[in-house]
Amino acid sequence: PLSVAVSQYLADRKLLLGHYSPDQHLILLHTHTHTHTHTSIMVMAVPYEGQSFSALRRQCQQNGHLFEDPLFPTTDQSLFYQSNRIGRVTWKRPKELCSDPHLFVDGISAHDLHQGQLGNCWFVAACSSLASREALWQKVIPDWKDQEWDKEKPESYAGIFHFRFWRFGEWVDVVIDDRLPTANGELIYCHSNDSNEFWSALVEKAYVKMCGCYEALDGGNTADALVDFTGGVSEPMDLTENGFKDDEEKRNELFERVLKVHDRGGLISCSIRATSAADMEARLECGLVKGHAYAVTDVRRVRLGHGLLAYFKSDKLTMIRMRNPWGQKEWNGPWSDSSEEWQKVSKSERERIGVTVQDDGEFWMTFDDFIVHFTDLILCRLINTSYLSFHKTWEEAVMRGSWRRNDDPLLNRAGGCINNKHSFLQNPQFMFDVKKAEDEVLICLQQKDRRATLRGGRGENLAIGFDIHRVEFNRIYRMHVTQQKVAGSTYINSRSVFVRTDLPQGRYVIIPTTFDPGLEGEFLLRIFTDVPADCKELTLDEPPQTCWSGLCGYPSLVTQVHVLQANGLAGQDSDGASDPYVIIRCEGEKVRSPVYENTRSPAFNTKGLFYRKKANQPISIEIYNHNVLKDSFMGQVTLPGEQGEYQQTLHLRDKGDRRDNDLPGTITVTIVTSTVLTNI
Repeated sequence: PLSVAVSQYLADRKLLLGHYSPDQHLILLHTHTHTHTHTSIMVMAVPYEGQSFSALRRQCQQNGHLFEDPLFPTTDQSLFYQSNRIGRVTWKRPKELCSDPHLFVDGISAHDLHQGQLGNCWFVAACSSLASREALWQKVIPDWKDQEWDKEKPESYAGIFHFRFWRFGEWVDVVIDDRLPTANGELIYCHSNDSNEFWSALVEKAYVKMCGCYEALDGGNTADALVDFTGGVSEPMDLTENGFKDDEEKRNELFERVLKVHDRGGLISCSIRATSAADMEARLECGLVKGHAYAVTDVRRVRLGHGLLAYFKSDKLTMIRMRNPWGQKEWNGPWSDSSEEWQKVSKSERERIGVTVQDDGEFWMTFDDFIVHFTDLILCRLINTSYLSFHKTWEEAVMRGSWRRNDDPLLNRAGGCINNKHSFLQNPQFMFDVKKAEDEVLICLQQKDRRATLRGGRGENLAIGFDIHRVEFNRIYRMHVTQQKVAGSTYINSRSVFVRTDLPQGRYVIIPTTFDPGLEGEFLLRIFTDVPADCKELTLDEPPQTCWSGLCGYPSLVTQVHVLQANGLAGQDSDGASDPYVIIRCEGEKVRSPVYENTRSPAFNTKGLFYRKKANQPISIEIYNHNVLKDSFMGQVTLPGEQGEYQQTLHLRDKGDRRDNDLPGTITVTIVTSTVLTNI
């Protein structure tokens, strides 16, 4: 079945790549598919399918019955969406499998997880990462002490558990019974080293319930599970790009990024890309497995040397520790469990970082070797939005939207990517502001998970992506012509896409789209900035007609003014330069640019958009020099607002009675005017 699935995947890939165009191209996601024989954290959560854990447990305890979940019955429907590929399955409760069941035996660790007969290494790898983060797993496994089997109060056991996952913008509380699929008296799917420890099997079952059935987890993306466990933002990285292998400086920068994500509580996963059916699960000579998700369980600098001398030397090795979800099959190269390289590290240092010599699936590598052998890395950041923090905090804007078809171009919201030039701008549009001179912006677009609809043949992700355009400083209506594209994502059939970019001060519009036009779906857009971005959806195409329009008039023209640059301005400051800014004025409205420091030839690149009622009233553009006490005038130009499009370079003039006098400098402006308000 695996080879059939891979063949189908490659066929689909060929089919979809037929849509390639020079403007925008599509990437198909490699999913990992393999089959292989104390404190309480408060999280507000919505009950999944309206099932209340406390009410259901109380009801079972009062009736003396063990919970049987009507929404996830013990039938093949909960196991498969195609056909039974396992054989006879018996559902058993933990007490039928052992005499002394527990959620946790000797705490929780990555070693509690073994994959079982399901190609969900992507999910198990994410669980391994989760197990190393107490603050995170206590969100996913709430009130774990209360849920644990209690020998002293056997009557409190009701065969019911609940777990929490972050889904599409909110935490969801999922209730399950504890009947687990077994064959020959053993768990079929995810299980622990200890036969009486059940947290991993129960967490897997709760996740499966949201996805429809166990088989729905056969093949997936670790990034999705990491986000579902944390509410964080996943950034996939291609390690074969950007010259990491050859450039030591870039490699060191990447290590610092990975270390920062790890140290701040984020989750990390990695894999070696499989490029063909024969490559899937291929074990390399070095012991690593292709097309298989590994959990990163530690990142650190390891001190070399022995005794006191080691503490005064600066010899440290950048290292990374990983775990294979199979619980075996490890790296056998330098710094593997029993390699001689560990003799360079003192016994106390080895104990401090937890080096073990056993085939438990966990192993260390140098970061340099890691970059040589692995091709893909996923960093799941926990975005810090708390003001009570020593680390950088972010402002988060969360917007929900949908792609919906409509025959009316002004109402259609499923226009496809930029390849579809006539319909691209019919997609949803979201505006945000960058208020600092420059700001780092993180943007994540996530589509609603479709795994639960696999049974109906609709479980495939849409190929999605987005573009970011710099627009007029005062735009409040939808874009009708493309503007300056400043960033964008690749288009990929993953659940989410992510972009990190630095943007200068200004107003921007994000256009989230599907790759092909006419496809429908829901999405979540998350925007993180340093200061509030005032994000909102642009829904109107033009100024609305109101009861006052008859009295006050309604715009008959729309004009876009684009001040490109100025040259040869007067040097008004003591150092012979200036700090200029530009103001565009039209019918009582104005747009002001940021200040451009220490220049006489600023590249303003500032746009304003004006809906005009008075066609004969000119547009004025003024330049000022920013000073501490009072800004000084540097010159102005006046422009007619007639229809059409033109670009001009004009000499600056004085104002008032001296407006016929030339002043030093020129300004270059582009003006577009139309009588159709939805033309710009």
